[in-house]
Amino acid sequence: MQKFLAIKIILLYLNGGVTVSGGEPLLQTPFLISLFTKLKALGVHTAVDTSGSFSITEDIKKLIDLADLFLLDIKCINDEICKDLTGVSNQRELEFARYLSKNNKDMWIRQVLVPGITDHEEDLKKLKEFISELKTVKKVEILPYHDLGKYKWTELNCKYELEGVPTATAQDVNRAKQILGI
Repeated sequence: MQKFLAIKIILLYLNGGVTVSGGEPLLQTPFLISLFTKLKALGVHTAVDTSGSFSITEDIKKLIDLADLFLLDIKCINDEICKDLTGVSNQRELEFARYLSKNNKDMWIRQVLVPGITDHEEDLKKLKEFISELKTVKKVEILPYHDLGKYKWTELNCKYELEGVPTATAQDVNRAKQILGI
């Protein structure tokens, strides 16, 4: 317990907390329940950085109750584009956001802006409408697509699926922010 007290003192002094990210942290839900239970007992702020693409099980509900903040990625509000881009539907992540809102859990919504894919005006307007329905969104972030990890695909002799897609510029991000009203 002395180790946790030292962590608490450091985190409180720095006005900090603990954010878990991944990969996907919700794949480790039982561990996170144990960790967050201890951190909450110490008064430490907790956050989960997740795709939210999970069914809301009893364990997920327990973790949601323990966490203070969720950083939730919405890949694309357009389900067909989301399926093409990620291979899965966006329905679970949207339901996850609705569940967080219904249960008064603060969240930040983030979307990677991929030029020509996730930057369509009509989709950004739909995202704005969706976010406006959520009552606990504290921040909306647009993350510009970059290809910094492309070399990893090359080294592994794998096809880079976004070959030829330009990186997002500051102008692209500003346009999206304007449409979203952020």
